[in-house]
Amino acid sequence: MLVSLCSDVDVSNWRTPFPGSHAFSPPRGWNSYDSFSWLISEEEFLQNAEILSKRLLPHGYEYAVVDFLWYRKKVPGAWIDASGFDVIDEWGRVIPDPDRWPSSGGEKGFSDVASKVHSMGLKFGIHIMRGISIQAYNANTPILDIATGRAYEESGRKWTSKDIGLPDRPCGWMPHGFIRVNTKLGAGRAFLRSLFQQYAEWGVDFVKHDCVFGDDLDVDEISSVSEILSKLDHPIVYSLSPGTNATPDMAKNVYGLINMYRITADDWDKWEDVESHFNVTRDFAAANMIGTNGLLGRSWPDLDMLPLGWLTDPGANEGPHRASNLTPDEQRTQFPYITATKTSTSENKVSLQKRTKVDTSDALALGLTGCKDPKANGWTSEALAQDLEKICWKENLGNKFGEPLCLFSDEETIHRQQYQGKFLLSASDGVDLCLDASPKERLISKEFTRSPFSPCKWDANQMWELTTDGKLVNTHSGLCATGNSIKANIGSGGVRAWIATGKKGKTYLAFFNLNSEKTTISAKISQLALSLPQRHFKNAFSFCKGKEIWSGKTFEVSQTISFDVETHGSALFVLFCS
Repeated sequence: MLVSLCSDVDVSNWRTPFPGSHAFSPPRGWNSYDSFSWLISEEEFLQNAEILSKRLLPHGYEYAVVDFLWYRKKVPGAWIDASGFDVIDEWGRVIPDPDRWPSSGGEKGFSDVASKVHSMGLKFGIHIMRGISIQAYNANTPILDIATGRAYEESGRKWTSKDIGLPDRPCGWMPHGFIRVNTKLGAGRAFLRSLFQQYAEWGVDFVKHDCVFGDDLDVDEISSVSEILSKLDHPIVYSLSPGTNATPDMAKNVYGLINMYRITADDWDKWEDVESHFNVTRDFAAANMIGTNGLLGRSWPDLDMLPLGWLTDPGANEGPHRASNLTPDEQRTQFPYITATKTSTSENKVSLQKRTKVDTSDALALGLTGCKDPKANGWTSEALAQDLEKICWKENLGNKFGEPLCLFSDEETIHRQQYQGKFLLSASDGVDLCLDASPKERLISKEFTRSPFSPCKWDANQMWELTTDGKLVNTHSGLCATGNSIKANIGSGGVRAWIATGKKGKTYLAFFNLNSEKTTISAKISQLALSLPQRHFKNAFSFCKGKEIWSGKTFEVSQTISFDVETHGSALFVLFCS
């Protein structure tokens, strides 16, 4: 099978940071979630950090990150969306559970853990949730003014958690855990400052900020946090999560404020998860979103974790107990350069590359985007009967895509009165499945990606409003629904290729076989230079020599590079061409 090649980002200077820069190359490290769920202890974390330091730090893997719920007590009844089990301080800020993190006692927080991680040559990171915990809101804790060390005062009164919390804006996948804060209030911004100042004092180098992107996009909180981080004496890399239904247009609203942002749902050791990465990475690369300007440095799309090694299961309340289910070839396809070679890992990071174009046909699918995106305008309504309305995407009008993309609203009087013009949307009249803009459970978010409909519940996640300018706005996330023209792969859709330049005249070429059978993939030598940015090469190549990394085979060719690639496998070439 012959593939055409797409040009990609120039990686030749990624490893030349400028003073004070954040994330000049894509941040790499180890995160505890796919192995330990939320139950990891201090001892387990430091053991894994030591392995990271010894084995992967030489290849640029420098961040050791504790994922979510490090503040939750590990007791009967506690789980992901449980309420009332968190450890908070007098100012309503979550702090490490001292039973799992014994060094955190005496108001030390993560200071000792961070110090030990730093002594290994690593950087220390934590997962944080949006806004404020419902537990702190219910306790109505005071807000800390870090400038005075006392309760925040403004307009002649002291402010508390109930003044800044927005209980009607909970996290979509943890509705009993965290809610947004009102960042338009000085007290709301003061609370966020108290959080991140504390993280800086602990020695945190990286924060993964959850429930503020994708389905739960919160530009106001992201902007406020970004401003706070830009003024800290201790630098902190800023990453956003989750990535369900993230789009390049959505990312363009925030990329300059951050350093990383998820563009996929949770990634587990299933081939379907690996395969789904190809189109989304292609789209972000095509939108020139790779290595753009970010918070005090650069900004990168992120494909979540690499589920390799010793793992647990989604939703399991236990530590690692099994090996990755991905085959060796599938692991290489997802992560093709973990071997100890002299080439920088960042130069071959699959999650950042643009792949080949394939033969396609037009199709239409529901998607979500920021409401400022011009693509959000285009919904029209038609009254069918009393209280029944059909809402269709504009591109159906020419019937370009065959079956029309229409949704149906069936408002009952009591609901119209309660929600004042907002409504539920179903795929067809009389079906009890409604369009849902935010997954309820983090661990099954991919199911919502594949099918955005779930049982109708009349809650904020399923409430929509049609504006006069043709936007379909979700009342929970603030995102707009859109009809995306997509390309459905046919024919050679099971083959992808990537090409990029490296240091010292190297050219990198990768073949990816998404097919269910072994496939021979080929590329013409004359295409290689023409597929790269023209500032590198003005003429076509006529000769290449090099090595295929996985097999170790060396070769010299003058016309076509061909390679037999195993099912779901990859081939990775380091070339010197002229």
